[in-house]
Amino acid sequence: MRAVIADDMRAVDTLIRQRLNSDVVLIRAIAEHIIAGGGKRLRPSLVVLAAGACGYGAGTGPGPDVPNAHQNAHHELAAVVEFIHTATLLHDDVVDESELRRGRKTANAEFGNPASVLVGDFLYSRAFQMMVSTGSLRVLEILADATNTIAEGEVLQLLNAHNAAIAEADYLAVIRRKTAKLFEAAAQLGAVIADAPAPIVDGLSRYGMHLGTAFQLIDDVLDYSGDATSTGKNLGDDLNEGKPTLPLIYVLHHGSAAQVAVVNRAIEDGGREGFDEVLAAIEATGALAYAHEAARRESALARAAIDALPGSRYKDSLLELASFAVERDY
Repeated sequence: MRAVIADDMRAVDTLIRQRLNSDVVLIRAIAEHIIAGGGKRLRPSLVVLAAGACGYGAGTGPGPDVPNAHQNAHHELAAVVEFIHTATLLHDDVVDESELRRGRKTANAEFGNPASVLVGDFLYSRAFQMMVSTGSLRVLEILADATNTIAEGEVLQLLNAHNAAIAEADYLAVIRRKTAKLFEAAAQLGAVIADAPAPIVDGLSRYGMHLGTAFQLIDDVLDYSGDATSTGKNLGDDLNEGKPTLPLIYVLHHGSAAQVAVVNRAIEDGGREGFDEVLAAIEATGALAYAHEAARRESALARAAIDALPGSRYKDSLLELASFAVERDY
């Protein structure tokens, strides 16, 4: 997948650095901290792959719905999506009081909470400046809707912290808003700027939503089974914050009375004091296997959603990405 879009992603990374430039020193410092932290760049990659799969850049240029766009509008929107994602991470880390991301100190740990929140705001506003440059109301509509939905998901997650009574369906609704929505928007944008027909746009939107859901479910699994060196996070971070993720929810509905009591207490109290007991309950009930299988179902739905796309190396990469989402260990 990376080989197919390597040139495009180098252009996106260059654009990200250009658009992050500011004469405010602290903004530049935090921006450089973020860039140096790396990341998979999955969401911007999705914009580029979806656009390529719909024929964008094959001599036709952007469709009429993007009147002011140049031939590289997919790069601009890929950078916009990455800025929105990074802004949510900056705000997330403040809310969660996180100290480690991608194996490095978080921006809030390095520069303080106020600076992280304000630079997150800068990234949001810069993203909107960039999306306006496309001259497309449809692009604005997609991204405005996405940012609003993500914010709702963040608030719902906050409300559900330390809530051991959350149902699986309600948890899935939260992650579809908080995580999957930006994947959905990224894939949809690629199709829209290529002027793809409505069924293709809808299929890529559904692909992104299912892909993002699968991605988050595997994150849930890795919080109890991953290697900190690979994931860049401390094992048990979700539990420390009292987040009732799918493995915990499964134990609550399928565990013994003793296992349910352990997980209930851990969610309600937060912290890592009972981590070993919680991990034992998760392993004994097969909760990780259940969450993994849920992710595989989402991945299969993602692949099925793009059946109508014509064959291409971009489509092959989208299918590969759906597999990677559930087989990854970081």
